[in-house]
Amino acid sequence: MENLIKDLEVLGVFDEKAFETVKVSASQNTGKTRKLYIESYGCQMNFSDGEIVASILQKEGFDTTSNLDEADLVFLNTCSIREKAETTVRNRLIQINGIKKKKPNMMVGVLGCMAERLKNKLLDEEKIVDLVAGPDAYRDLPQLITQVDEGSKAVNTFLSREETYADVQPVRLNSNGVTAFISIMRGCDNMCSFCVVPFTRGRERSRDPESIVAEARDLFAKGYREVTLLGQNVDSYKWSEEENNKARLEKINRAAVVNFASLLERVAQIHRHLRVRFSTSHPKDITDEVLYTMAKYENICKYIHLPVQSGNSRVLQLMNRGHSRDWYLQRVSKIREILGIECGISSDMITGFCTETEDEHKETISLMDAVQYDFSYMFFYSERPGTLAAKKYADDIPMEVKKKRLEEIIKKQNELSLKRNQMDVGKVHKVLIEGASRRSAEQWQGRNTANKVVIFPKENRNKGEYVNVLVESCTAATLIGRMVD
Repeated sequence: MENLIKDLEVLGVFDEKAFETVKVSASQNTGKTRKLYIESYGCQMNFSDGEIVASILQKEGFDTTSNLDEADLVFLNTCSIREKAETTVRNRLIQINGIKKKKPNMMVGVLGCMAERLKNKLLDEEKIVDLVAGPDAYRDLPQLITQVDEGSKAVNTFLSREETYADVQPVRLNSNGVTAFISIMRGCDNMCSFCVVPFTRGRERSRDPESIVAEARDLFAKGYREVTLLGQNVDSYKWSEEENNKARLEKINRAAVVNFASLLERVAQIHRHLRVRFSTSHPKDITDEVLYTMAKYENICKYIHLPVQSGNSRVLQLMNRGHSRDWYLQRVSKIREILGIECGISSDMITGFCTETEDEHKETISLMDAVQYDFSYMFFYSERPGTLAAKKYADDIPMEVKKKRLEEIIKKQNELSLKRNQMDVGKVHKVLIEGASRRSAEQWQGRNTANKVVIFPKENRNKGEYVNVLVESCTAATLIGRMVD
């Protein structure tokens, strides 16, 4: 099983999100007196939050560093989505504490979802951190750092109903100068029974659309050519000047409400050479209006991440997903109708959820065949303390069965990814050059509108340019071709 997963990671059937991905802050030397080192784990939202933290602390006398040994302040920006993710972070903290013994003035902190869930254990029981800050407490970091400097432990895990960091200009860590994330909303109101996010990131609140458009416009002016709009559930984005409160939207003038489709259009209208992507969509919330907006603008990428989690309606009900198998397939049919067969679709899937039978597992595989996913993020079920599933259902599927089922959906996705990529061979794709290929310094790497990686010889072109690439061959993960006029 482990070997299969490693093989598929090489092939790229899994994106980095499928594993406990780590991104380390890049070095930034502007003459500040103290050095900040950040490791961000898990999802794109965490990487975006790392950029917000760096921006806040830059004003407090910190430059970022990619060298742990020279850091004065070390932050692990954490993920709680799976038990293994938390275990990875805890082991890393133990390693860092070994370094701290040789450098006692080093300050160690935990940010993000794990901080929200395990603050007391990390601070008091295990005593492996000096500072804990939840996702809505980053503005308070200067005060928390001062508390630690004065000899105290520091914690703030308050969950806000208003915080969006709309006025914070992120420091673009590890930027390729071409693509960037823009957080448009925070939190989640979907109480999926397996998911810890509503408890660690709080309720949904949307960011002022003017600040989003301004950030995207500024990025384009600085040479960026693609932005990804981020949220736990971007399709439920809603903002009103009168009252930015989802719980009371029925009381206000609906004409004044900016929904996700209208926000998407505003960003697309900044410039035709600014590509727009978004993630993540919830099947119950993605509307025809969003799909028609995508179809209207060439620079809105034809790719949708549409997590299904299971192909069986009974399991989906236990998961509290708010949609059935048939509803999901109807949404996929509408995507194909409006955006065409070439629109990229990816998914998240969980095998071995509570009480899942073998026949129900096979329904997930049959749904994969029906949808024809381009790629997927696949996991076996990991019970998270405090979630509805942990309170209501027994985690009763043996681990060997979970792994066997996971292996089967991985195998199926590998077949589908190759099949979908083979459809692109012989066609010309518009590709945004993002940088050198990992395989060879003589090749460029970029993505097409469907979010597929394309590699091709460099010739006389530059990063950040759009080129037409004739795809001549492929793997399950990559399209391979050459530039054409």
